[in-house]
Amino acid sequence: MQNNHDTFSILAIPGSLRRGSLNRRLLEAARGVAPDGVDVQIVDLRPIPFYDGDVEAAGDPPAVRELKAWIRTADALLVATPEYNGTVPGVLQNAIDWASRPRGAAALDAKPVAVLGASPGGGGTARAQPLLRRVLANAGADVLAEPVVTVARAGDRFDDDGVLRDPELAATLRDLLAALVDRVGAGRDAGRRVA
Repeated sequence: MQNNHDTFSILAIPGSLRRGSLNRRLLEAARGVAPDGVDVQIVDLRPIPFYDGDVEAAGDPPAVRELKAWIRTADALLVATPEYNGTVPGVLQNAIDWASRPRGAAALDAKPVAVLGASPGGGGTARAQPLLRRVLANAGADVLAEPVVTVARAGDRFDDDGVLRDPELAATLRDLLAALVDRVGAGRDAGRRVA
């Protein structure tokens, strides 16, 4: 992923490995409603190995180096989490563990992040999202508290080809992307005032 200064780059991270997952579809829908000048790239966490301090001490594996580079290059992150047993999936936690290292110089340090999630049931990831926000904040990320996007009965929101057919959800996704862009803009403005 390369950041062109004329575009605003968002790295989208689905917390499910399934190619047709509801959360990947949600990120694809966000990419589809992104305003001009906003580029949403979806990353695949399949190649990321389990975090292991011994492996890290020997040097980050190539897939981890690539993930960290993508995170550093992106202006912001959009993380979509499923809810497994009331919490964040292990694959997503694992990626955060890698991206939070090394402490003090991690890819996630001060990175603006928006969280959303979809589930087939009625909960819409309402239990997993606060936990994910806390984990990301503990890892040093700048996590947006709002808008909260919990998509319940998400399978009903997409057609058989995975295309979003819910205009209200499309508008909500546009609002979330706008909030993320505004957060980065506010941070850049603050940096200019300090400099």
